[in-house]
Amino acid sequence: MLTEDHAAFGILVHDVARSIRYAFDARARGLGVTRAQWRVLMYLARCDGISQTELADALDVERITAGRMVDRLVDSGLVERREDPQDRRVWRLHLLPSAHGIVAQLTEVAAGLEREVLATLPAERRPEIFDLLRTVREGIKGLRSEPNSPKEVA
Repeated sequence: MLTEDHAAFGILVHDVARSIRYAFDARARGLGVTRAQWRVLMYLARCDGISQTELADALDVERITAGRMVDRLVDSGLVERREDPQDRRVWRLHLLPSAHGIVAQLTEVAAGLEREVLATLPAERRPEIFDLLRTVREGIKGLRSEPNSPKEVA
């Protein structure tokens, strides 16, 4: 049976992430891109030249979904697909110059929101929350690699 503390951690993390996402959406709405599009643009800004399959994995969406998101960005003149020089079956994704201004604006929106969110914490405690969240993230990665079967009890 889960205690309130155990159940509350996952709910709390989800609620914080959702609240930040909604606040970001509200601030980014005027830039003319959807949430799905800004996720792609921001990811490509960090990892320009990745394949559609890599993008789908990174965004945790199906390949067909990533393909549709990229299609809309290609049609908008923000992203282009280029053939992979080693494998003609693979398309590499690249930001076009027209996307750089939007990415810069999205980056500023994110930085401003982060400043506001972190302002609720004492300055000396801010590094601590990052360290704790990184530790939890690494722990979760380890859990994903374990089999789904229950452990034997001796």
